[in-house]
Amino acid sequence: MRIGIDMMGGDYAPGSTIGGAVLARKALPDDVEIALIGDHDIFSRYSDEHQIDASALSFIHSAETVGMEDHPLKSYKEKPRASLFLGSRMLAEGSLDGFCSAGNTGAMMVGAMQIINSIPGIIRPAIAAPIPNIEGKQSVLLDVGLNPDARPDVLYQYGSLGTIYSRLVHGIDNPIVALLNVGKEEGKGNLVTRSAHQLMKETTAYNFEGNIEANELFVTTWANVIVTDGFVGNMMLKEAEAFFRVVSLKGLGNGYFEMFNFENFGGTPVLGINAPLLIGHGISTEKAIKNMLLHTSEVVKAGLVNRIKEELDK
Repeated sequence: MRIGIDMMGGDYAPGSTIGGAVLARKALPDDVEIALIGDHDIFSRYSDEHQIDASALSFIHSAETVGMEDHPLKSYKEKPRASLFLGSRMLAEGSLDGFCSAGNTGAMMVGAMQIINSIPGIIRPAIAAPIPNIEGKQSVLLDVGLNPDARPDVLYQYGSLGTIYSRLVHGIDNPIVALLNVGKEEGKGNLVTRSAHQLMKETTAYNFEGNIEANELFVTTWANVIVTDGFVGNMMLKEAEAFFRVVSLKGLGNGYFEMFNFENFGGTPVLGINAPLLIGHGISTEKAIKNMLLHTSEVVKAGLVNRIKEELDK
């Protein structure tokens, strides 16, 4: 197995990515190769200055980088060999089994759509994130940042993707799907959510149970899959991160709160594309990068992409 990581992806790169890759290399089996993709001069300087032994890692040179503030589509056209796009291209060509980055999410979306491509029939891919409830179980929330503007048919399809993911990853036979909205009543919401609700209510493709309000998140146990657009989903995810920081600063030592620590899972897979691509948080630390790489290896080993294709074919 060969996993690539965008060495320049993230607010703390390259230190976080190099250090995290070294930690992941120690935790993974010998038959898993980790390939850093980035500028070799930067890699050498950083490793020498910080006395890091990265000899167990392989390296793929890319002199160009997509910054966190760069325009995604413009970067794709002007920097086609940037580390983020090079990794996506190698993944699509099969020279990598999995690829991950904590870099520019918009550019990752462009790479996913333009290079890796969606599974046939998928309108827009999504990022799914685990959401813990008060009993310590996990629901899945999607999308959490890949597609900030979602049409009703896209939200409807997220219900299918979330159902498949919940079944394969969380082991739930018949997941219950809910639509995140401003009220539980069917007529609540804006034009998009009202239209999506109608599509989801009429489907037999999955088990839709209606709207769910934001004050039920982290508490409810009845919804296994929670559907929303990437704009709202990303804000909910970051609100959970803020909640974790608050309880940490207050010294509330309860194992439940550790489930809100994004560093423990590092990154989440993009659902609905043709290869295993994982996206991490821009503020990823070494620990988060390590866990993103470990999770990437798990996704590759589980054959998640092929299993999603098989489920969709059914």
